[in-house]
Amino acid sequence: MRCCGELCRCCSCFTCGLPVCLALVWDEKYIKVLSMTLSTVKFDDCVGNQAVVFQSSDPVFGVRTDGSVYAREEGARLDEPVRFKLTASGPHTHAWEAVVQLSLTSSPSAQQNEDEKRTYIIPPRYTITILLHDLSISDQDQDISIRYSITGVGADQPPNEVFSIDPELGKMFVTKPLDREHRSSYHLRAHAVDMNGNQVENPIDLYIFVIDMNDNRPEFKNQVYNGSVDEGSRPGTYVMHLSAFDADDNTTANGMVRYRILSQTPHSPIPNMFTINSETGDIVTVAPGLDREKVSQYTIIVQATDMEGNLNFGLSNTATAIITVTDINDNPPMLTSRTFSGEVPENRVDLVVANLTVIDADQPHSPNWNAVYRIISGDPSGHFTIRTDPISNDGMVTVVKPVDFEMNRAFMLTAVVSNQAHLASGIQSSLQSTAGVTISVQDVNEPPYFPTNPKHIRFEEGVPAGTSLTTFSASDPDRLQMQQIIRYLKLSDPADWLSINGTNGQIITTAILDRESVYVKNNIYEATFLAIDNGSPEASGTGTLQISLIDINDNPPALVPRESQICERMNKNVNGVNITAADADTDPNAGPFVFELPNYPTSIRRNWTISRISGDYARLALRYQVYLKPGMYEVPIVVSDSGNPPLSNRSVIKVKVCPCDEHGDCTTLGAVVAAGLGTGAIISILICIIILLCMVLLFVVWIKRREKERQTKQLLIDPEDDVRDNILKYDEEGGGEEDQDYDLSQLQQPDSLDHIISKPPGVRRVDERPIIPESQYPIRPVVPHPGDIGDFIHEGLRAADNDPTAPPYDSLLVFDYEGSGSTAGSVSSLNSSSTGDQDYDYLNDWGPRFKKLADMYGGGAED
Repeated sequence: MRCCGELCRCCSCFTCGLPVCLALVWDEKYIKVLSMTLSTVKFDDCVGNQAVVFQSSDPVFGVRTDGSVYAREEGARLDEPVRFKLTASGPHTHAWEAVVQLSLTSSPSAQQNEDEKRTYIIPPRYTITILLHDLSISDQDQDISIRYSITGVGADQPPNEVFSIDPELGKMFVTKPLDREHRSSYHLRAHAVDMNGNQVENPIDLYIFVIDMNDNRPEFKNQVYNGSVDEGSRPGTYVMHLSAFDADDNTTANGMVRYRILSQTPHSPIPNMFTINSETGDIVTVAPGLDREKVSQYTIIVQATDMEGNLNFGLSNTATAIITVTDINDNPPMLTSRTFSGEVPENRVDLVVANLTVIDADQPHSPNWNAVYRIISGDPSGHFTIRTDPISNDGMVTVVKPVDFEMNRAFMLTAVVSNQAHLASGIQSSLQSTAGVTISVQDVNEPPYFPTNPKHIRFEEGVPAGTSLTTFSASDPDRLQMQQIIRYLKLSDPADWLSINGTNGQIITTAILDRESVYVKNNIYEATFLAIDNGSPEASGTGTLQISLIDINDNPPALVPRESQICERMNKNVNGVNITAADADTDPNAGPFVFELPNYPTSIRRNWTISRISGDYARLALRYQVYLKPGMYEVPIVVSDSGNPPLSNRSVIKVKVCPCDEHGDCTTLGAVVAAGLGTGAIISILICIIILLCMVLLFVVWIKRREKERQTKQLLIDPEDDVRDNILKYDEEGGGEEDQDYDLSQLQQPDSLDHIISKPPGVRRVDERPIIPESQYPIRPVVPHPGDIGDFIHEGLRAADNDPTAPPYDSLLVFDYEGSGSTAGSVSSLNSSSTGDQDYDYLNDWGPRFKKLADMYGGGAED
């Protein structure tokens, strides 16, 4: 927007609504004396500039009320350009800011002496802030016409036509609104040419900086912020941080944001529990008294304002901060009563007998609220524990170890409650955190018990039936009740060896005790008995009796092994059979064993001998130079154990005598002979094996011969071409019912030829075989060679073609008769000439079988 004919920064006046213009005009002056006028600032507030005051941010340069720029200190230097901020303010206008830049230029006379050419008044590199100066050239020769132009981003490059220049006067203008947040500076080049387009001077660089104005509000990243602070926090405790962003220049007041708290909800305990750092946005506490149990959450409205918080000129925005007061353990748990009571039946476990209730004002279901119970006295044996109910936080007194009414009729417990988390600093435990718990024990009818359980006794095996072993009695623990009667029953007796007296518990045998029984494990026999009282209700207890059975020599030894084999002649390597014995008894009633041959029959001692190897082993062998035929022999042996007195047993071992090889092993034939088979039986077995092998061989030969014959027949004729005894189905086509009325007798072969022979010469209706001698066909060889098959086939085919007696006979075949009375129409009207007008092209659609006819009558390829 233009104002006063020059480029300016404009906005609406608060009083009249007219544009307010701020411009800079530069004079070419050197700083020689103090308060010397350097330049002039023009400002118009649209009401006459009454009481307008200019303030400079530079302590060296100032601006008077008339707008003249002067040096406050003598000897101020401008070796380099100086920039400072100038603020114009008055009663009828807001504070307006502009950036003033001062720089040295050459005087006109010096410039004229140095260069006689046309030159710019401004230096080659000139920085333009708001007002763009006149770029006209100082020309000694006023008759030369100059044309000015600018190039660069904002002129002839996107964004185009933001700046323009008067081609004759050289004055630059802004033609579109500038947005510093979009682009903060522009770099242009100014050009000067004559009317012929010749360059008059070198181009100069123009740097244009867009001065920021406060056109953007501060923006919070979030509309709602969440923070937390512990209850009881001291003043100055950090709570949370809020931040707002202003798109304006943060080096100026336009982008400098300040924060403040507008409101706090609720106002308890005071309306200003929190404050905010105006520059950083940090919220901290300013007063004590945060108590979650009273106020658990605060809502704070925070305002962010730019222009360094100036509410008159700055733009503002708000956000909400929600501050949650977090819990600390500042409330100790308190039991609702000083005493609690409960009852428990004796001998019960995992039973809740009392319930302790507690109150805690802290955050529910948090470590500050969760209760922990302990028993500090009254239960030295650990019969009880207190568990916490996770929902109600109550303490459940639970029995974990059975109590005995006869030992303790009541328990006086002392319980204390605390939290999972430690109490906050400075918080003391409440007197109500301790309480007494009285637990009464209820008497119940307890079952009888066996004082010694299991009970161990020792007896020798073989004790006869009716022997009293012991008295297995039980006791009644209910000593404070009326004397009860106990009766006994047998609960488990695997071998049924025992019985118990129902009144006094005496154990008596009912059978002989046998240590070697399968019911005895590790020499111990176990039985279980039941003791039942007559209380209300009845109670029972079990007891186990373990009988250790002492072994006696009541089992004779048995020979092992019961079968073996031996060579018919003694071998220097293997000359006998090792034998031993097995005894169900244990030491000393078992080994060492004594092995002997009986005196009868006498052949035993004459042919066999036994030699001792060790206490439990001996060797049975043939006597030297004794030869026995191969076969099976039974040798009796008497075995005695080492018991007192010893027990003997006559056992028989079956010994197989057979021929052996050099290793002492029975040969196959010898093993068969030794098994009891004679020579005739062996020969019969061998003959059967040979016959079986021959039958298998003949069967294999017959199979191969049959396979060869089948392959030979395949060479003479392919089974697929052999149509004998085969039904070949082709296709079936027919018309309606009228087409099915045929006289098939005309097509059948007559049974006799008499009617044909007696028939006068004429048309014959059947095939006739000529009455001439038959031709001779080649004789087929018995086993033809595959190479002669082709010749044989060709010779047979040639003979059949030249044989008139071979069918089909060369005679006229009549398939139907046409004459008077025939339902079939005459075919004499058929004309084979192709000169007619009938169209035979439809034959092309009948398939390949009619293709020839289609070519002949339908035109074919000629068409």
